[in-house]
Amino acid sequence: MKRWIDLPPVWLAGGIAVAWLQSTRFSFGLSFGEVGADFVGGLLVGGGVLLMLLAVYEMRRQKTTVMPHETPSRIVQSGIFSRSRNPIYLGDVLILAGLVLRFDAVLCLPLVPILLWVLEKRFVIPEENRMRRTFRMDWARYEQKVRRWV
Repeated sequence: MKRWIDLPPVWLAGGIAVAWLQSTRFSFGLSFGEVGADFVGGLLVGGGVLLMLLAVYEMRRQKTTVMPHETPSRIVQSGIFSRSRNPIYLGDVLILAGLVLRFDAVLCLPLVPILLWVLEKRFVIPEENRMRRTFRMDWARYEQKVRRWV
């Protein structure tokens, strides 16, 4: 049960819920400014969703798992994975940042680096360690060629 609760979308949903709650109940009159924040927030959310869709498409095309606690059957190096080793997690961060802006949840801006930290510690580092043990030299070459985030 814990493996199904400890997933990146659950952490993202928690951050979104906190940002929404802060914006609706505890705004304290703080604001990013309506027009600019809505536009940039929309771009970030759209970019995050697009990254996630491109990554899932590429992983499905390569017939490997998208589940973070499982070891993939191969290293996906094509498509969006030629630019970022973690496009789904990057998408999570972009979505939270965008919704913090859209909700005008100024006090929740620190949630963005907190989510990034949680994703890296709970998912990215363990995944990369499994990949390193499983694929050895192939992973070492990929790791040298493609950055973790951008």
